[in-house]
Amino acid sequence: MKSLSRAALVLLYFARRTANAPLCRRFRTVAAALLASFACNVFAALPIERIKLPAGFRIEVLSDAVPSARAMTLSPKGVLYIGGLDGHVYALQLQDGRATARHVVASGLETPVGVAWHNGALYVSAVSKILRFDSIDTRLNAPPKPVVVTDKLPTETHHGAKFIAFGPDGKLYVPQGAPCNVCEKDRDRYAMIGRMDPDGNHYEVVARGVRNTVGFAWHPATHELWFTDNGRDLLGDDAPDDELNRAPRVGMDFGFPYCHAGVIPDPEFGEGHPCSAYTPPVAKLGAHVAALGMRFYSGSMFPPDYRANIFIAEHGSWNRSKKSGYRVMRVVTEPDGSSCASGSVRRRMAPAGRNRLGPPGRCPAAARRVTAYQRRLRRRYLSRHLLCALNAVRPVHISVGQQSISSRGARHRNQQARRQHARPPEAVRRVTGRTRAA
Repeated sequence: MKSLSRAALVLLYFARRTANAPLCRRFRTVAAALLASFACNVFAALPIERIKLPAGFRIEVLSDAVPSARAMTLSPKGVLYIGGLDGHVYALQLQDGRATARHVVASGLETPVGVAWHNGALYVSAVSKILRFDSIDTRLNAPPKPVVVTDKLPTETHHGAKFIAFGPDGKLYVPQGAPCNVCEKDRDRYAMIGRMDPDGNHYEVVARGVRNTVGFAWHPATHELWFTDNGRDLLGDDAPDDELNRAPRVGMDFGFPYCHAGVIPDPEFGEGHPCSAYTPPVAKLGAHVAALGMRFYSGSMFPPDYRANIFIAEHGSWNRSKKSGYRVMRVVTEPDGSSCASGSVRRRMAPAGRNRLGPPGRCPAAARRVTAYQRRLRRRYLSRHLLCALNAVRPVHISVGQQSISSRGARHRNQQARRQHARPPEAVRRVTGRTRAA
């Protein structure tokens, strides 16, 4: 069936609510917590009935008139601004939780996916520029010309689209992705998260070694920065994992391009840069799931155990032999906000029929148990194009060249490896039609 170039904003809410609670207030809670914007190609009727939800939750379409929607922000007056990939910035006026009017507040911009609200103005990212639309809430029918906050950001479009947000310190946080799949560029300018004053001055680096973050937020209690990071391609179906990271202080280094997911040295750039020198992820989200937004939940509609949890929207894989992602994940954090709880990444809101590959997340301590075995295996097989390093806890699918090894082929390869090397820990698993211990 031919798909249409449309996108939809979906509204998720908890069904057990009071009858007189205004839906507008409920929507504000969810929008601030979930960032329920799914930019996708959808069919003529969005098949939301195929989305699997936890018990007690419901989902509905807010608008399907926002092509290429990516990030969004809600003004205090209840206007929802949406940045898109098609050069437009949209505004939806909401009344009683329904979109009553749509406006185009900007057009002809270069990939204006990032939008952020601050002191009555809308900030928009446009690759090398940050723009500001003053008093936009009252000028939707005749939007003002944008003020250029800065035009000194890199001009590369590969990973050049930017999610932006204001932090609790009043600074505008602006990431810059790596202009490549994997490469070694100026680490003070690329593969990093920066921040600036609202007027564009005092730009500084907050975190290095971040390949491409498309979502970050601050813990509601500790005010520490957490962010997702999308891992490199061409290391196989199951490596490296996309990451959830925590940056409690300025100046931390998360390893790119030398180390991936905390445990995988890069085949080209990793020599002389041990993974132990960099900050590992708080949780691993699965390979190629492509997180495109994250929010801490601070509302009151969802059950109490959702408070201070993280919701992560996953765009889904584009070049994996079997699709992964295409879901909203929930991450449970420790009560003090210091890390994720063990086994905290939980499958939620996944479209029916999508490929499932076991628990998609884990804290990194278990993964470190297999690094010695992994290094020995890489030394032996890297020259034979072993493009997928073993990882812990979740199943692995090993690709050699363009040929996949599974079922009996995987068993034979594992037996050969064990004869040459020590047996891997029981945490190492393989795919043989169904998940089971190696």
